[in-house]
Amino acid sequence: MTYDQGDWLELATPTGGTIRVLKAAHPRARRLRLTVTPKGARLTYPNGTHTAQMTAFLRHHADWLERKLGEFNLDSEPLPALKVGHATSFPLRGETIDLDWAEGSYPKVEHHGENLTLVLPRPHTRGLMLARGLLATFFEMQIRRDVARWLPVYVPLINAAPTALRIRPLKSLWGSLDTRDRINLDLALALAPPAALRYVLVHELCHLKVRNHSPRFWNWVASILPDYKEQRDWLRVNGSGMKAQLDRLIADVAD
Repeated sequence: MTYDQGDWLELATPTGGTIRVLKAAHPRARRLRLTVTPKGARLTYPNGTHTAQMTAFLRHHADWLERKLGEFNLDSEPLPALKVGHATSFPLRGETIDLDWAEGSYPKVEHHGENLTLVLPRPHTRGLMLARGLLATFFEMQIRRDVARWLPVYVPLINAAPTALRIRPLKSLWGSLDTRDRINLDLALALAPPAALRYVLVHELCHLKVRNHSPRFWNWVASILPDYKEQRDWLRVNGSGMKAQLDRLIADVAD
């Protein structure tokens, strides 16, 4: 997709650089919202918002924006694209796994230790789409398996349970709890160590008790996961890499 020059805003950063931010109106937006993903920065705004207001908003968040873009290492070499028949590797549950390909009568994933094989039937006219779908489903199953094992442990401690669990790619968040008490988890957590996934799950479960990030909330988290800061820091340092890996493996399959 290409954009006109008017779809971008340029912001001079405190360190002397320039950041280009994609701006996009949204009919249901009620406020300005700034997000950063491996693809760059994006500003969503309500219809009728003046450019001066958007620029002022960006200036107010300039430090945060520059820091987040730096975390994503957007100037680094891009990850290799997923190609049918071409072996590659990626993180799974915090460990590097080798991905290979094979032919079979129906599409499936075969997982053996440190090796993952995508089995696809011929012809491969839709091979890449099938492969991305297989990986997305496989990643979701990894997360659901862990969550199913942990929920019976943590729900009694918190004395509250989510009404549903949804797993999908999230642009900037790792998890969220909606007003119906449904937990959303980022599919990229399948690539992270299980301890990081467990932290995000406990984080959202604790929001069933405290809907903000007050000291009371963090006390809840610490009472269940005393080492939560270690996992939170791991996600801050490595999270952008996990999201970038997920994006190149499944693209827009499950957004």
